[in-house]
Amino acid sequence: MSGSIADPSVEQVRATVADRLRAVGQRLTANRESLLDTLTASPRPLTIPEILDDRPGLAQSSVYRNLVVLEEAGVVHRVLGADEFARWELAEDLTGHHHHLICASCGRVEDVPASAGLERSVAAAAAAITRTTGFRTQHHRLDLVGVCATCS
Repeated sequence: MSGSIADPSVEQVRATVADRLRAVGQRLTANRESLLDTLTASPRPLTIPEILDDRPGLAQSSVYRNLVVLEEAGVVHRVLGADEFARWELAEDLTGHHHHLICASCGRVEDVPASAGLERSVAAAAAAITRTTGFRTQHHRLDLVGVCATCS
C-alpha cells in the first residue's frame, strides 16, 4: 500500500506480519518478505501482474498462494477495481486509514488520505444508521468510482 500515506518502516511491518503469521500457524518466508517489500513500497494497491513485474523471480502460483495466506493472517487485503483484476495492499492497521479512487475505464486504483472532515461526516452517518437500524459499524471503506485523469 501507499508509502505516501503512512510510510511504515519495513522492519515494523515485518515484525507485525511475523507475529500475525505465527498466530495462524505460518511463518514469514523469503517469498512473503518479498511480497511485503513490494506492497510496502507501492503508492497504491497492486494487481498480481504488477507484483510479478516488480518481483520477476517469484512464481505466479507462489504469489497467489502467499497472498491468500497473508490475507487470512490479516496482513493484506483485496481491493476490487472496475476491471477484472483484484488489487492487493497492506492492511490499514499497518499503513494508516485511507480511501480509494477507482477508475471505471481502466480499473486503476489509487489511494487517497482520509481527511478529518470526511471522517467526521462518515462517523455521523454511521451513528445515524445505528440509531435507525441498530447496525453497529466496525469500520468503513470509501471507494470513489469515476474516470482517472489519464482516461478522461
